[in-house]
Amino acid sequence: MVQMGFYIDVAKCIGCKTCTIACKDKNDLEVGRNFRRVYDFEEGSFPKPSIYHLSISCNHCEDPKCVKNCPTTAIHKRAEDGVVVIDHDKCVGCKYCEWNCPYGAPQFSEELGKMTKCDTCLDLREKGEDPVCVSSCIMRAIEFGPIDELRAKYGTINEVKGMPSASITQPNIVIHM
Repeated sequence: MVQMGFYIDVAKCIGCKTCTIACKDKNDLEVGRNFRRVYDFEEGSFPKPSIYHLSISCNHCEDPKCVKNCPTTAIHKRAEDGVVVIDHDKCVGCKYCEWNCPYGAPQFSEELGKMTKCDTCLDLREKGEDPVCVSSCIMRAIEFGPIDELRAKYGTINEVKGMPSASITQPNIVIHM
């Protein structure tokens, strides 16, 4: 299996939230349900304040707590690429996955009565395209690919101040500050 993952260049991200909007549009998400979110972190004070932005979605973790704690096995890691997906034929909408994910990735759909989340735009990837968050990022701050290649290219940092500890789930994400 080739584990897929995301690279986020926090130094390039300007917090415009285009990735969030493109994802919402592609997935027809109502207000309040976001598969990709951009968090703003402010530090310091005058005369040396700083701000950074972190774009994050499901991290398709090595040890996903959402998978471990799904009572119906609806949420699972795909064998071929390690992407965490939800089988809506099995999902009962109990929200256990949401409660167990430290990143807030699984989100309940009132319309479906089931859980939903980032699937790395599987439909686009099957056509050889990038996930919409990657292709829409005006700063080119998001990349997607085999996590081993991303780590070889950008390093192994997978958490920043303000994020849950990577030790909880071993997220398949690489972050550059």
